[in-house]
Formats: sequence, structure tokens, C-alpha cells
Amino acid sequence: MPMMAKMRSLAPTFIVGVGVIFVLFMIVSDSNIMEIFGLRTNNVGSINGVKISYQDFVRAMDNERATLKQQGKQVPDEENEQFRDEVWNALVTQTLVAQQIKKFGITVSDQEIRNIILSNNPPEFLKRNFIDSTGKFNRQLYLNALYNPQNSQALIQAEDYIRQSELSQKLQSMLLASITVSEADVKRAYIDQNTKANAQYALINISEFPVSTIKVTNDELNNYYNKHQNLYEIIPQRRLKYVLFSTVPSADDSANVKLNLENIVNQSGSDTTSFETLVNDFSTVPYSKDTLAINAFPASASDSIINSKPGSIIGPFASQQGYVVYHVLGAVQSNQTMVRASHILINQYGSDANNLEEANKIYDELQRGGNFAQLAKEYSKDPGSAIRGGDLGWFGKGQMVPEFEKAAFSGKVGVVQKPIKTNYGYHIIKVTGKIDKKFIVEKLVNPIKTSTATRDQILSNAKDFNYIAKKDGFDKEAKMMEYVIRQTPPFSKEYNYVPGIGYSENLTKFAFGNGMNTISDPIRTQMGYVVAEVSGIIKEGVRPLSEVKVSVRASVIGEKRFELARKQAEFILSKIGGDLSKAPSVDSKVTVSQTGEFTPGSGSVPNLGIDYSFTANVLKLPINKVSEPVRGNSGYYLIDVLSRTPFDKNAFEAQENTIRASILQQKRNQFFQEWLADLQKNADIVDNRSQFFQE
Repeated sequence: MPMMAKMRSLAPTFIVGVGVIFVLFMIVSDSNIMEIFGLRTNNVGSINGVKISYQDFVRAMDNERATLKQQGKQVPDEENEQFRDEVWNALVTQTLVAQQIKKFGITVSDQEIRNIILSNNPPEFLKRNFIDSTGKFNRQLYLNALYNPQNSQALIQAEDYIRQSELSQKLQSMLLASITVSEADVKRAYIDQNTKANAQYALINISEFPVSTIKVTNDELNNYYNKHQNLYEIIPQRRLKYVLFSTVPSADDSANVKLNLENIVNQSGSDTTSFETLVNDFSTVPYSKDTLAINAFPASASDSIINSKPGSIIGPFASQQGYVVYHVLGAVQSNQTMVRASHILINQYGSDANNLEEANKIYDELQRGGNFAQLAKEYSKDPGSAIRGGDLGWFGKGQMVPEFEKAAFSGKVGVVQKPIKTNYGYHIIKVTGKIDKKFIVEKLVNPIKTSTATRDQILSNAKDFNYIAKKDGFDKEAKMMEYVIRQTPPFSKEYNYVPGIGYSENLTKFAFGNGMNTISDPIRTQMGYVVAEVSGIIKEGVRPLSEVKVSVRASVIGEKRFELARKQAEFILSKIGGDLSKAPSVDSKVTVSQTGEFTPGSGSVPNLGIDYSFTANVLKLPINKVSEPVRGNSGYYLIDVLSRTPFDKNAFEAQENTIRASILQQKRNQFFQEWLADLQKNADIVDNRSQFFQE
């Protein structure tokens, strides 16, 4: 039997350690391309003619979901589109790289794989399970596993992975062979990292020269505009108007979650199963036992929590997390008192005196037996609490303004207090509860999610609107059906980001792939389904001077102010005789400052912030000599470097190889990412996923 056949006996004991490995440079062999991307009729897309079928794309997603599951992760429904994009982009990258490997004729022979597997230092994923108690690799045990006939399938997997990795490494080696790091690059990096300096400087700020004193001619505007047209280039942009069909949970979705938890609570009354087991079986939030103040519970649950006996299971209650059921284990004394209060805020009558007068009238009515909740709904200008009859819920000290807090914590429960004043107006306060206990609870949480039925109905609504809008007009139909039409500002194709909607590759492709007034099919976004119409097309070009004249004028004025600052810096330099401390005597608006010791290589200057021009000059200027004017972010500097760490040849030589390796890796990563981006930019990529996935 050939040696490669004998090697197909690798033990599954070390293949388990490999797991499901997703490698950026995963490469499929020529035979696998035809198998995986075979010619089929139901294709979700193609990459340079290599077709990807619906089944293969779904299989790729399933594999990635399985990988995530092994890591304890899952893809939420609302992130399905983003997940599909990630899998699609991975397939695009894999296919493009495979095509380049074929183009360059890169191969990996069986003998190469054999040498790798049988080497004294095999790949880490192979040898990790053959390390003995002393930390050494047990080669004999490893070889025994290799030649065990029971492990042939495991060895095939190992061979495939090594082949793919080697193809990737060879491609990278070929592409990155020309990437080098010069001695100057290494030395500059060393100096940036290790040099400290101290400098004094005088800044002639352009603010010395008021904008109102600067005159600008039309010729100057035209000259600047003509020389800097690159600043006024227009990139292609689009506008959309759209109707959003939000995929939010329906009332039925909420009711079903609540009903499900009610059933769990009812069953728990006769079930011997511990509440912790119920949490582990049914809750989306991991089990915990917490001691909480009353204001940590949903408002709807607080009364039940307070009145529950130890061992009670109560709920479900609506909360920000969804619906929650509590197992109340007991209560403990707390050193913090919590207060519950209602209030009526009066600040709407034009003056302090008028507000106080109206607040007193309401207070008098309450004293005569008026309904606090009703009067709060009618008069209070705190919209958050007015709708709840003035109820503010439970709160502790430090959560309210001082005047309100003092009145609430000193007031008696059930007594309506006379109006008190805060920065917000006049408050009529009624304390409805006080408590100095915390509660020990376990909780079971179920979020309210959009069900498949609700999502299908929302999609159906979007399709109905889309169908009629294409026949009768977008605006007309939206108005007829009382849908809100939203409008995006102009946006570019970069990043696939649509203002107001967020990331959506499909919506961006629609916007830039269609003409004016074209109406899209429903497109799934993170916010819901969108039916959009192209409402604006901005073509590539240069904005005319008439449109950017204000900006051009500001730029010309800025340059003139810098020129005036430069001339003033030169004048000061000519008068101080090399002594920077004399600069204020020449120009009283100028002060001399000192940086203190800092690291110029960071680009940041103490008290100045980021100014690369300043730091670059500090690294190269002679010591104890005032510089010529140096342009910075806000004017011109005269710089006197007081001290600077001298170059340490021995330290440099000790760090040289490490620095070189770091720079080389950075350059290689950047080059490879740019190479991949160019591959995708120039590839013929057809993406028909929107025809198959609408949720």
C-alpha cells in the first residue's frame, strides 16, 4: 500500500482537537470546486462564472451556524441578513483566492503533505494530543495513531486541511515576496518609540488675524478653486424615499409569550422541579440568585414583590427584557430607604408667580378630595409620569433634584404636600410608599420576539404595497394606505450604509443599480422590510464654484491668515537674536510655552494635542537653536528643542529584529487586504440572493 494510503489511519483522538476550523485563506481544490460550485439551475449568484447554488449556500450557512453553536453562540433572527452577508463574503473570498491559485499554477503534492505529517515537528493541531506529562511530544504514540487503519477518515480530514493551508501559504509567499522593510523604516520606528524630548515654543496663532480684516478677490477665489478641484469632487450618490414595514412583535406575539410563562407558573405549583431547573430549561437569561432593591423590578411587579410570601412564584410581568417570572425567596433589611411618589408638575403659565398660583389651586382641590391621578393626567407637564397619573415609581437618594428628594423622603405616606419649587417648576408631591428592604429572587425571562407568522404578515403587507405602488405610483399608494414616506439624504455606495436605515448591501445595490423613480421589491433590513423608490441621482463630477463659493472663500481666508502668521513669525525670529524668551516683547499676543518631557513619536504634544508637524520637527531640529517658522495646525511655531534622547546604537541593534518583524507583518497584512479588495473590485460577481431570501 502506498505511504499516503497507509497514513490515512490518523486517530480521531487528535482530530477532535481540530474542531471546525474556519481559515480566511481556506482554499478548495479544483475537483472540489466542481463539486461544491457545480453547474445548477437555482443559483444564488456567481463569482467570475463559478456558480453558487442555493443548496450550497444554505449548506455553508448551516456549517457556520454549527461552528457558532459549538462556541455557544447563535444568530438572532434580526441579524439573519448580516449573517448571510458574512457567509456570502467568505464564499466570495474563498472562490476568488482559489481562482488565483489556479491562475498561478500553485499546487501541493502528496509528498509535501507526507513530509509535513511525518516531520519531527508536525502541525500543532496534530501533535497537541500527543504531549506527555513532561510537556514533550510523544512521537512514537503519534506514529502509532498515524498507521492505525481505524483512523483513515480522520487522516483524510487532516490531509485536506494541511493541503488548503499549504496552498494558502504558497500564495501568500508568492504575493508577499516583494514586501521588504528598509533600514530607514526600522530606525524611524525605533526613534518614534524610544525618543523623549523637551521643547519650548512660541505659537503665532492665526487667530491674531481676524477674518473681518482679510480681503478676498474673485481672481483669488477662481485660482484656489481651479488648483483644488479635487476637494470639490462629487462622488456618485443616491436619494431614496421609502416605506418601512417594521418587523416588531405583534400583540399576539406578546400574548403568546405571556401565556407560555403563565402555563409554566401554573405547572410549577404542582411540580417538584426546582425553579433553577425551570430557568435552565426555559429562560433566555442564565440562572442567578439576586438581592435587589424594589426599584430594580418592573413597576408592574413591585406591589406583588412587596406583598409576596417567601417561596411565592409570581408573574409574568412585562419588563425591558420581555416577560419575567420571579421566585421570591425572602427579604432582608437594607440600609437604603426607597420611596415611591406621584407628582403634578406645573410650569406652563408663563411666570413663576402664575405657576405658583395655579399649583396652589390644584393643591386646594386635592385637599377637597380631588382625584390625584386624574388631575395629574389633566395638568401635569411631566409627560412621562402624567400618563401614569403622576406615578414616578420607586427611587432612592441621589436620583431626584435635591428639593424634590428632600420633600419626598421627609413626607408622610398618603399625604399630599404643598407645592415645592425646583428648576423644573412647581411640584405637588404625594408619597405613596416607603421601604427599607431588599428582596432575594430568582427570575425566569422570555423575550418578546417577532414570530414567523407576524414576520410573514409584515412581508405580505410590504409585497401588497409594492405591487400596487408599481402600478399606481409610490406617493399615491402610500398616501392611500396611510403609510409614512421617509426620505434619505444623499448617500454613497461606500460601506453599504443607508442613512436612517443602517447597513444594507441589498438596498445599496438597488439604489445604485436602478434609475429614477424605480421602485424596489421588499428588501429586508435590520429595521424591517423596506419598499423604496429612487428619488435622486447625483452623478460623479466636480461641484461648480457657485455651489462651493462659501467654502472656497473660507479656505482662501484661512491660507491668507496662515501667510500672515508666517510673516509675523519671521519678523519675531529676526528680532529675538536666537533667544525665544524675548518673543513676547516683540509681539505681546505671543507666549512662550514648554512641553515638558514627552514622546514626539506619538504625534501628540502636551497642551496642544495632535500636531504631527510639530512632533516631526522636534525629532529632527538641532538642540538649543530656535527653528525657522514651522507650520502647525493652528498657526506657525518657533521651536527650541531643549533636550532629546540620543540615539542608542546598542539598544537599537537589540530591538532591530523585533521591530523589523513587526513592521513587515503590518505591511504584509495591509498588502494582502488591499489585494483581496482589488480582487473583489475587479471580479464579475453576480448576487441574486435577494430572490431567495426575503427575511
